[in-house]
Amino acid sequence: MRAWKRRAGVVAGLVLSAGVAHAAPPPAEVFFKDPAIVEAVLSPSGRKLAVRSAFDGNRIGLGVLDLSPGGKPIRTAQFKDGDISRVHWVNDERLVFSVVDLSDGGGRPNGAPGLFAINPDGSEVRQLVRRMGRPLVTDGRTRNDRLLDWNHRLLAVPRPQPGEVNEEVLMVEFSTDEHRLETPLWLNTRTGRTRSTGVNAPPNTVGWVTDSRGELRVALTRHEGRRSALWREPGSQSWQPLYESGLLNAPFGINAVDDAGQLYVTRTQGPAGELALGLYDFEARAPSKKPLVTVPGFDFNGRVLNDTAGAALGVRVIADGETTVWQNAAMRALQAQADERMPGHINSISCRRCAQPDMVALVRSYSDQEPGQFWLYQAQPPDGEANWRPVGRVRNEVKPAEMAQMELQRIKARDGRDLPVWITKGAAAGPLPAVVLVHGGPWVRGNVWGWHGMAQFLASRGYVVIEPEFRGSTGYGHAHFRAGFKQWGLAMQDDVADALRWTQQQGIASDKACIAGASYGGYSTLMGLVKDPALYRCGVAWLAVTDLELLVRGSWWVNDDTSSAARQFTLPETIGDSEKDAALLAANSPVRQAAAIKAPLLLAFGEADVRVPLAHGERLRKAMREAGNEPAWVTYPGEGHGFAVLKNRVDFAERMETFLARHLQP
Repeated sequence: MRAWKRRAGVVAGLVLSAGVAHAAPPPAEVFFKDPAIVEAVLSPSGRKLAVRSAFDGNRIGLGVLDLSPGGKPIRTAQFKDGDISRVHWVNDERLVFSVVDLSDGGGRPNGAPGLFAINPDGSEVRQLVRRMGRPLVTDGRTRNDRLLDWNHRLLAVPRPQPGEVNEEVLMVEFSTDEHRLETPLWLNTRTGRTRSTGVNAPPNTVGWVTDSRGELRVALTRHEGRRSALWREPGSQSWQPLYESGLLNAPFGINAVDDAGQLYVTRTQGPAGELALGLYDFEARAPSKKPLVTVPGFDFNGRVLNDTAGAALGVRVIADGETTVWQNAAMRALQAQADERMPGHINSISCRRCAQPDMVALVRSYSDQEPGQFWLYQAQPPDGEANWRPVGRVRNEVKPAEMAQMELQRIKARDGRDLPVWITKGAAAGPLPAVVLVHGGPWVRGNVWGWHGMAQFLASRGYVVIEPEFRGSTGYGHAHFRAGFKQWGLAMQDDVADALRWTQQQGIASDKACIAGASYGGYSTLMGLVKDPALYRCGVAWLAVTDLELLVRGSWWVNDDTSSAARQFTLPETIGDSEKDAALLAANSPVRQAAAIKAPLLLAFGEADVRVPLAHGERLRKAMREAGNEPAWVTYPGEGHGFAVLKNRVDFAERMETFLARHLQP
């Protein structure tokens, strides 16, 4: 049996026993149902813990655990027509949250999420922002006499300051015109009253960056194919330009503003153009030449961690997985404790009164096989209590010993480009039938080390799962990202094939392989069957782009959410111009190449998808039928660009399982 090393910048993991491979796999629902603990957040003092959970019901509710001696858990809030999301502590006695309803699918117009405020014991409920398309809450205990309209969103919750009790949050109103943002305002969560920030928004603002107090420090604008960032000193009404550029070539990125007024930015460096974190030099009017944090092989993706006084405690970054480098000795010691107690896991710490003698910390411990456990650490626990207490598991039904292990390989593509490839594999020895799982986007990072439901589901069915970070993916340097421009169906597709071939050459995958993916991953699935028919025995594509001309140009007859700005300024450069590159688009459009698809194909779409409308699927289905290769087909009413309803997630997974087994016979 081959030993597979866990990769997350931490320690090597354990090898599963060979017997596990022969156990009956868990049912699909285990991999796709909502977590038991969706979120856990410490209050500002660390004396209370808010938990979002279904509490054995069908809806995600909110509970609060009092961590003081004799404290008890309280069911704080639950809705019959929605799930609580985005919980924030305003102070130790006040929380805010939004409510979403995906019960009929993720694509129906289910309205804006609204905003509510509540005390930890469930009292003094106040609706602050209207839920679009929903009646007001009139349960006799909810105040809604002052309401902001549905198009207001929570922008920031100020960090508590010593000796102050904050009751306000920062809100921003957005316009449906290309998502322009208005000047934010302060909202009192107890009275519903608003007040001005005293700051004027620059024209065409689409984003804001605040410091920990909620001070507006950076405005991000976009207009007619140009973008800019502007800086504001505290107490000033004037905005100073930081940069102006095209939409795809900003000279640096904005990361954060600390309480000392330092602006953290990211900029590319080295041949690969990897992002590094540094400070902005206001005298030189440019990022400092010397970076603060670099992550070799990866773009910087993370943040500086500060204590309540604003002092830096360390930095948290994502390499292959999450890692935290603590500058503070007390935090290093706590991290060492956590890592010793839970070896082979990423132990992510959030703390209150960090590094102080009475510190309280919440630790999420997870791995590629364990979706996560929450632990509470109290440096000065109540009498009779231990320093470490379990809070609960993220997914109770998942048995880590039955899960596969995940690792990141760096291979060479056929043209020599560095190609990161994720491999998820169970304990079975020898080459296994393979599923090449292509991520969507495509201009995102596909994966991070940890537990992932779809990959684990497929691995539990006896497959090795191969997930390439093909060119065009982000997170691995600007050069890797730019190399994907106008390469849909070309070099991007070659990377996917090269990842499979490498895995076969290493004896990890057998010659039995299928290709699968959603959105862009669905497009890549289709083009894989077109370009490399000898590699794949079948394909599974859901929510798939099938018509590049429809994507790039749009249609009066097909409703989608691709903006006119994207079609005018970015898609012509990243995918192709509908006129100048017409031949390129036609040659790499699955609907135009449908006759070349000979392998069995399963197609699935959401009937209410506006990112990739159902017309994409219908056009390909028609073209394949005319070519004599009718695909397997399923659509889900009410679903959008992703399946929100559990029964639909499970149904699709089971269809996929049956389809793959028929053609791969693991």
